[in-house]
Amino acid sequence: MSAPATTPRPVSTQARPRGRGRVRTPLLYAVASLGLLVTSAPFLWMALSAFKTRRDLTASPPVWIPSEWTLSNFSALLGQLDMPRHFLNSLIVAVLVTLCNLLFCSMLGYALAKLEFAGRSKVFGVVLAALMVPGNLLILPLYVLMTKLGLIDTYAGLVLPFAAGAFGVFLMRQFMQSIPDELLEAARIDGAGEWYIFWRIVLPLVKPALATLTIFTFLGSWNNFVWPLIATNDPDKYTLPVALATFANDPNRTVGGGNGMLMAGSLLVVLPVLLVFAVLQRHFTQGIATAGLK
Repeated sequence: MSAPATTPRPVSTQARPRGRGRVRTPLLYAVASLGLLVTSAPFLWMALSAFKTRRDLTASPPVWIPSEWTLSNFSALLGQLDMPRHFLNSLIVAVLVTLCNLLFCSMLGYALAKLEFAGRSKVFGVVLAALMVPGNLLILPLYVLMTKLGLIDTYAGLVLPFAAGAFGVFLMRQFMQSIPDELLEAARIDGAGEWYIFWRIVLPLVKPALATLTIFTFLGSWNNFVWPLIATNDPDKYTLPVALATFANDPNRTVGGGNGMLMAGSLLVVLPVLLVFAVLQRHFTQGIATAGLK
């Protein structure tokens, strides 16, 4: 039998505009560059102002590049503010909060994603409900609780209220759901316990999610201002944001630098966050792309 005749597909006579893509790409780069410039301008101004003299800071019109680079703002700040103490306080609190979140959120996320127990869906519903509660509503109950426990002006009082977060639990649970159940079942058949599976199999597979949670938690704890301001009365327990805010309202801060000292202090606050992001950037990008937030 002869093959049935096929009707030839009509050839479009309308040519595609080849130059459109060549024009669109530079335009996208221009828009992206403009957006980057707008978002980074305040940070650049802060970083450059930290090395300016008083004359450059008060110049009109404003001067972007210092005419004379100086470290006097940093030396004056260290002379009037106990920066090493406040920096250490912020570092201790941020590191402890981050480690606690990595441990507790990953454990609860694993339980909600891979373990069968009564009320699992209800527990996950509570986690979702907690995401909808504004954090400022919890400040008063937390303060009353920390006061009754005698944890005001202590590191424990700064760490425990944020030792685990609903967002971290949700993130880890969603990411761990992408791990094949067959892999865990094979480990159980070989005699592996749940702790071994969690530490040796699950956690190595969720490094991108752990990196994402590390950056978000460290950034939030490092920049936290309201709770450390409320929970600390002793200046020796002030974190960097609280110490700088207190210093900004000090009328004597104009001696030896003024706003230049505030810019220098703000730069010191930002640098650790940039360092953490630079170290974990690759895992962070992968975690955002594959976290399974559907």
